[in-house]
Amino acid sequence: MNSLSVYLIIAAALFSLGLFGVLMRRNLIGMLISIELMLNGANLNFMAFNRFLAPEPAVGQIVALFVMGIAAAEAAIGLSLILALFRRLRSINIERAQRLRG
Repeated sequence: MNSLSVYLIIAAALFSLGLFGVLMRRNLIGMLISIELMLNGANLNFMAFNRFLAPEPAVGQIVALFVMGIAAAEAAIGLSLILALFRRLRSINIERAQRLRG
C-alpha cells in the first residue's frame, strides 16, 4: 500500500480527470477547476518521487510549493479574466467568448 506505484496511479488518475474536464467542459469555472486537478496530480508526482527516489528530501517539496504558487497565481488571473468576460457577455460559456475575436 505504501509504494511508489500507488501514488503514481492516483496522480495519473487526478491528471486524467483534469484533462478530461478541460476537454469536455464549456464552462470556464469548470475548466479552471480541472486545471487545478491537473496541477495537483503533478504535485503528487513530485512528492511521491521525492519520498521514494530523491537523495535530497527538500527538492520535491520545493518544486511542489513552487507549483502551488503558480496554481494560486493562475487561479487569481483566471478568475479575474472570467469576471471580466462575464461582465461583458453575461455568460462564462467558452463558445460565447469566441465573439471576442477581432
